[in-house]
Amino acid sequence: MLEFRIEKITDLPRIDLSPLLLESKEEGFRFIVRLVNDYKNGTNTFNKRGEGLYGVFNEDDDLIAIGGINIDPYSNDPQIGRLRRFYVSKAYRRKGVGRFLVNKILFDARRTFEEIVLHTDTETGALFYTSLGFKKSSGDPNTSHYLKLKI
Repeated sequence: MLEFRIEKITDLPRIDLSPLLLESKEEGFRFIVRLVNDYKNGTNTFNKRGEGLYGVFNEDDDLIAIGGINIDPYSNDPQIGRLRRFYVSKAYRRKGVGRFLVNKILFDARRTFEEIVLHTDTETGALFYTSLGFKKSSGDPNTSHYLKLKI
């Protein structure tokens, strides 16, 4: 059985992102590059009320997944959070790592947000998020899925 630990990341430059960065670029995803650049220039450091950046580490302390939540920048409602910069290393997909990470983010988000939104443009991503209870969204080009946290 594989063991993982999840940590809230408060100082991204201290984390070795290079394996995830390289792998994500090879897959054609640019959001890890944006994560690094936005963090570096202060545009998004996941430090506002309810926000957070999380990493999943394996037994060797290697970062194998990352994801965060922000106040949704496309909404005027501070009760809406946006799942962002979510990536799981290919070697750890379909092993529960992504589910583990999203569930931790949602658990913490319940204290601040009423709804979580996200945007994915892959079928695999859409299937993953619907398996976690997210509903498909329509009408908003910035949101593909949403989940109500408080009823």
